[in-house]
Amino acid sequence: MERKILALCDPEEDYAGQLSAYLQNSREFPWEIQVFTGIPQLEEGGKLKDIDLLLVAESVYYPELPIETGVTVLLNESGLVRWSSLKNVDKYQPAENVRRELLEMYAEREDAFYPRLGNGQKTRIVGMYSPVRRCLQTSFALTYGQILAERHRTLYLNFEHYAGMPELLPEEKGRDLSTLLYYMKAEHNKFIPRMKALVQKKGRLDYVAPAFMGHHLVYITAQEWQQLLWEIGESGEYDYIILDLSENMQGLLEILRKCSRVYMLVKEDPVARCKIDQYEQILSLYEYGDVKEKTRKCRLPLFRQLPDQIEQYTRGDLARYVRELIEEEADESVC
Repeated sequence: MERKILALCDPEEDYAGQLSAYLQNSREFPWEIQVFTGIPQLEEGGKLKDIDLLLVAESVYYPELPIETGVTVLLNESGLVRWSSLKNVDKYQPAENVRRELLEMYAEREDAFYPRLGNGQKTRIVGMYSPVRRCLQTSFALTYGQILAERHRTLYLNFEHYAGMPELLPEEKGRDLSTLLYYMKAEHNKFIPRMKALVQKKGRLDYVAPAFMGHHLVYITAQEWQQLLWEIGESGEYDYIILDLSENMQGLLEILRKCSRVYMLVKEDPVARCKIDQYEQILSLYEYGDVKEKTRKCRLPLFRQLPDQIEQYTRGDLARYVRELIEEEADESVC
């Protein structure tokens, strides 16, 4: 299916070039991008009849443009809404935010189409779960995800009621894991563009913000969680999905069963050992021995502190430990 054209018209050549490059590098961005520095150049350009979306700087736009397009979106430079009939996108914001807003606009359309890219290569699911509290599970999961994302397309999902990481919280309400679940159930045919619009980045790692109202997740059934993971896998967008899991969800053991590998952080104090023993007894009692077999226990080394920002989790003592773990796993899979 031939992609439609997004015409980016902006007199600031550096801005237009950098934004165009960023959007075009986004996997499966639904438009081919053509850049113009002004309306005259746009008129002289070929394929005008094929322009599906015109993204035009406020400084060069006027209502009587002699160009017919499917949709016109204004790159707002003044902060004022001068033409209320047009969709406005703030020009001076991160390119990632512009990308998300454009994808959201696309998902609203009746003709929105995103192919499922699954090519037979199975998405691997890696679970992080420990019955021991305050064991740095989220820090471990994010470090693992950041390092994995250096070579593979990786998505991180957090299932805790209170993630405890302000950097992960959504920039605005209604853009988190609960929203992704809603899209899966209510707008199944537009799930992929909706998901791509929700995804944010820390370094190279993609993530969907944890649910702000985390206690609502207790009402999500095990079947719905499994359906969500299936939908993400079938989209073909990711090689790995990292699950930062919590027992405050239905179907935890079934989700762990879906994982190709489970990491459990452990401690040596008596209470921690008792919790792990009880958990493993439950696995045996309910015939989840396969989960126990694929679980690797990890005792974190002593380290001074974590980097200040999640994007920097690829450095430091914990990163060295996780990197060795990943390399060891890779060697075992080859043998």
